[in-house]
Amino acid sequence: MQVIKTNIPDVLIIEPQVYGDDRGFFLESFNEKDFFEKTGLSPKFVQDNHSRSIKNVLRGLHYQIQQPQGKLVRVVIGEVFDVAVDLRKSSPTFGAWSGCLLSAENKRQFWVPEGFAHGFLVLSESADFLYKTTNYYAPQYDRTLFWNDPEIGIDWPTEAVPMLSDKDQKAPLLKQAEVFIDL
Repeated sequence: MQVIKTNIPDVLIIEPQVYGDDRGFFLESFNEKDFFEKTGLSPKFVQDNHSRSIKNVLRGLHYQIQQPQGKLVRVVIGEVFDVAVDLRKSSPTFGAWSGCLLSAENKRQFWVPEGFAHGFLVLSESADFLYKTTNYYAPQYDRTLFWNDPEIGIDWPTEAVPMLSDKDQKAPLLKQAEVFIDL
């Protein structure tokens, strides 16, 4: 497993060791010991999620203001552009974003720590997206951040207008959003 640092020190790109031959491939998608040795982190995952979306669907930017979730995300079919936005008010990278291409082909994973909004844009005809979370989904604390806030300036790799849920269309800008004060 290789760990690649991003422009935000707490957000990491994980490249698993892939063993392949003409029959297919094998990889460990998570190994607690290796993850700790390479990152210094020891997340306790409590929930696994799987979503499927079609091309140009943008899901996010989502977070939970209480019961925040760290997420280890990956794509097993297709390709997405995945994004994390730092919402920790006391962080030197508050309001900054980091992005990564995740695909079935590159088998990369993206570590999104607690205190970040998370979202992704589907670039392929469809994508199956898997993620582990460090806390349970709590709809009462679910919040959204506007996907195209000019203050954040995410460079989404698309010319098309993305397909959004009603919730994501009505999301507030960073200056109006609830953020994390004590994380």
